[in-house]
Amino acid sequence: MAADVKAATLGRAAKLARAIDHMPPAGAEVRLQQLQLLMQYRGMRSAPSELPGLADVRFDIFTPDGEDGALLYIFGLIGFSSRRCVDIGGAGVTASNTANLIVNHDFQGLVLDGNEHGLARTARAYRRYNTAHAPQCVPAWITRDNVNDLLAEHGVVGEIDLLSLDMDGVDWWILDALEVVDPRVIVVEYQDILGPERAWTVPYRPDFNFREYPVNDGGAYDYCGAGLSSFVHVLKPRGYRLVGCNRAGYNAFFVRSDEAGDMLPEVGVESCFVSPWNRYGMEHRFPRVADMDWTDVTEVLTARVR
Repeated sequence: MAADVKAATLGRAAKLARAIDHMPPAGAEVRLQQLQLLMQYRGMRSAPSELPGLADVRFDIFTPDGEDGALLYIFGLIGFSSRRCVDIGGAGVTASNTANLIVNHDFQGLVLDGNEHGLARTARAYRRYNTAHAPQCVPAWITRDNVNDLLAEHGVVGEIDLLSLDMDGVDWWILDALEVVDPRVIVVEYQDILGPERAWTVPYRPDFNFREYPVNDGGAYDYCGAGLSSFVHVLKPRGYRLVGCNRAGYNAFFVRSDEAGDMLPEVGVESCFVSPWNRYGMEHRFPRVADMDWTDVTEVLTARVR
């Protein structure tokens, strides 16, 4: 009987998620459908053992690989608090991890990106959606030395609900330097071609630009960013656990340890490398950059405690 109830509950949630998938990105209908799904998730919190996994709740409004659905599920379980988010490397509404929350859930956002023209298009897109809280779109070249000041200057300090990091550059170094905010949830893009074991990142350069490297021509950005293990090494000591990834295995979700531990269990790094995209990248793309200059973050972190 309990199994039948669980199946029916999960079935209703899955049906709602499928109905939302690729709906028009703004308007009363998509907001109502997502609100109903949030209520479903909140009603399921009393039975953690019967909750679906992240792979079962993915849908896309703005994102390409299920991130919108995964984030709504996470916040359905832990609730919204400040409704504030920071998107570092967020030029563009399409493929944004924060856009659905800003447009359909009244989040207040700060979007930082070094692409001034792209960010101007982003600001215009949000105005078209007529959101209640259009995000601050701040053009800035982000470095270890200025990231905290940039956030503080724009009034973003302390606890926030979501941090999204996708710079295609020195992402690990920026996250490592970040101190002024305390996100409840973090989404990071990881360099999946490095596989689950290599805790590597590109070396830090304040002017790093992936476009300077010919190996990145053609749309496959192989020499930039950091491996997933790199992010685990810096986030786990800060009290975050890895809870899953997107459909294609390149965006990872971390949740603060004081949030819904029984409902969002920690997963192994290996679980985020099961898609055909990952296998292709590790086998065919990684050899192109294997001998380039990489930094092992375990050596960086170990050197600090000597």
